[in-house]
Amino acid sequence: MSTPLVFDRSLVRRRLARALRQGYVDFLLVRAVEDLEERLSTVLRTFSLALDVGTPTPAAAEALRRSGRAETVVRLSSVAEEGGILGDEERLPFSGERFDLAVSLLALQGVNDLPGTLIQIRRALKADGLFIGALLGGSTLTELRQSLTQAEAETEGGVSPRVAPFADLRDIGGLLQRAGFALPVTDSDVVRVRYASAFALMQDLRRMGLTNALHDRRRVPLRRATLMRTAEIYAERFGDSDGRIPATFEIVWLSGWAPHESQQKPLRPGSAKARLADALGVKEGAPTRPVDKK
Repeated sequence: MSTPLVFDRSLVRRRLARALRQGYVDFLLVRAVEDLEERLSTVLRTFSLALDVGTPTPAAAEALRRSGRAETVVRLSSVAEEGGILGDEERLPFSGERFDLAVSLLALQGVNDLPGTLIQIRRALKADGLFIGALLGGSTLTELRQSLTQAEAETEGGVSPRVAPFADLRDIGGLLQRAGFALPVTDSDVVRVRYASAFALMQDLRRMGLTNALHDRRRVPLRRATLMRTAEIYAERFGDSDGRIPATFEIVWLSGWAPHESQQKPLRPGSAKARLADALGVKEGAPTRPVDKK
């Protein structure tokens, strides 16, 4: 079966190139790079050869080089840059079992075949090689999505695809397993950013290369009336008391290892030597006390 064309990959690359020319807005990427460094700090090894898969700027590759955790870093970029290899995240130009580490920050949310891309990354890793990635998740831009949908329905009598669909955290773990990764782990970091207006948010999205690149997008710009109504609805439904508006960005983290015989294996069901209730010191079937959050 052919992969559905959700994104216009050529347009994705052009939008990123435009953002880089205009001055890439990097606050999300800076946060992701810092998180990557913290996650790698718990892995007690260095990596001979690392691969950066499509991170929008060289920030992740530079952090790996500075840290000394990777002896050599190869960077695949979807736009031409000095020292990088020009290529597409959906078609990795590397032979199998070559890298000890692969990372990708804020790039894979724009591929059409995420399972296929993860399979290629796993095949590019040596046995017991590590992959750590971050992509935008399902709750990203939920406020903008709702506001645009309502505004377009009111002003134009219908709706069209305007904001990209993002992968759900609950699905990512299954995709890692399907791709053949061992010991898969997923979690998310929800970031809420406040803006003066919806227009300020849209400007940042343009300078992150995240404006509409859907394959089935409407080929005409939003009408001015629709844009104005979007801003009004956004402020009415989601605005804070001081007049500013919040924007949600969910960064979904995923990691897994290329299989190796030395890795920990899950126990066979029913093979446990002790009951969980005994280990926790509670009576079996007893209710647990909820934890109050401050």
